[in-house]
Amino acid sequence: MLDNLLSVIKAEGVSEQLYHGLVGLEIEENRVNMQGQLSREPHPQMLGSRTFHPYLQTDFAETQAELITDPNPNIGGVLDQLDTLQTVFYRSMQGGDRIWPLSMPPRLTADDTDFIKAHFERPAFKDYRDYLTEKYGVASKIMTGVHLNYSIPDPVINRLYAHYEGEFQRVTDFRNALYFRMAQNLVLNRWLITYLFGASPVAEDGFFKQQPASLSHPVRSIRNSHFGYANLPADGVDATVYQSLPHFVDRLSSLIESKKLYSQAEFYGPVRLRGVDELSQMSTKGVRYLEFRCLDTTPFRSNGISRHALYLMKLLFIYALVTPVDDDKIIDQLKQAEADNEQVALEEPTQATFKAAEGQQFFRQLRELAVQLKAHTELINAIDDFAEVMSHPELTPSAKLVSHLDDSGSLMTFANQRASAWKAERVGTEQLLPRMSRLNIHAQELVFRAIQLGIRYYAVRDENGAIMLMLTFNSITQVVEADRVPDEPATEYLKHMFPDLPLPDTDDDEAM
Repeated sequence: MLDNLLSVIKAEGVSEQLYHGLVGLEIEENRVNMQGQLSREPHPQMLGSRTFHPYLQTDFAETQAELITDPNPNIGGVLDQLDTLQTVFYRSMQGGDRIWPLSMPPRLTADDTDFIKAHFERPAFKDYRDYLTEKYGVASKIMTGVHLNYSIPDPVINRLYAHYEGEFQRVTDFRNALYFRMAQNLVLNRWLITYLFGASPVAEDGFFKQQPASLSHPVRSIRNSHFGYANLPADGVDATVYQSLPHFVDRLSSLIESKKLYSQAEFYGPVRLRGVDELSQMSTKGVRYLEFRCLDTTPFRSNGISRHALYLMKLLFIYALVTPVDDDKIIDQLKQAEADNEQVALEEPTQATFKAAEGQQFFRQLRELAVQLKAHTELINAIDDFAEVMSHPELTPSAKLVSHLDDSGSLMTFANQRASAWKAERVGTEQLLPRMSRLNIHAQELVFRAIQLGIRYYAVRDENGAIMLMLTFNSITQVVEADRVPDEPATEYLKHMFPDLPLPDTDDDEAM
């Protein structure tokens, strides 16, 4: 199945379009107070309702913010938007709050967990949240990380499909096969991502009722081990769920029907197939994009993820697309991949991984693929740099974090200092929105308040080069020339454009 896909991609000349596949980010971030304790402040009151907000949400806990970018074909574009969303969120927080820079939560007390249990302001999700609390407890649900979404451009899929019409009855079936192969290969190589980007070496006091013996020393990634954000063993979900798409759908559907899982939202596998509301729609509507869920937040970039990491991940998505999967061996390979990832996750961060030689071979293959597909310089550089990390474990985020442990094996002091520095950097800039500094102050204020209130925004240039702001709420789009935004309160101006826009109780422009 999907024989000779790489050759077809080269023959059709669509590699450049693949490099412009859409990337989107979802980043979870815990709010903490000045002492590094989980915040007692509510979700920022300047923000629009989470019932419709496209960018600024919360997850399991009120203190657990989730920032969601629009899909973007350019890595620079998605990072610029992430920076803008984070700047708005920082400037909207209350009571001295700042963002915790680690995937593992800060030190937890009984008061912290009681507060989280008692405060939840999203009624539509309350039953599900209560179910998760009862089943998993609080600590494991407030780990945070980066989810990376990727979609193959539809024109690429349509051009490739012309070569496989005899194999697939519909383009939807072909698209599903492409995405599922990608998912399988990402799972098979998950250990590599854990090694390169693992950044959760220790758990602070209160995370475990009793420290597991295998965590008596720092590790690469608690979050990506079975101690992390994973389904319980009793749920009956392991890597073999990815053995085929029909098995994937049938297995998860069966677990939901038998109430082992609440819904498909409770499937915590490393890759999710996105684009349908119900599993039963997978064969008719089809997969639209993949969500890769295994990136720890890096505390060495204020965005939580580096540009270099995203370049590498984009190429890994393409590698996962073109690399054949052996259907006869896939079950055993998935089992081995799960065991390999667990071993890598629990290794000493400063020591060479047992997969080092295989990793070097993988990067040689990846570089060869990149050359064949005429990859951009940034992608080639990312391959070379991360190949170096394979033989230098001290360069991995987890190893760097080990050097910041205090005498008690805690990262609290380091993380507090980093959180304070990041906040000062965000709120102390002269520009309201540094990544949109090409806009005048009135346009920046308009975009800032639009983001706060939950209005989608895009900045595009018209045929004359003028920057136009496209603002969308409730399926209505208004276009404003950036240089002609009037000097009037942004909230008032937006309410005039969108009369049905709900305003929070604090509806002025103080947050700017």
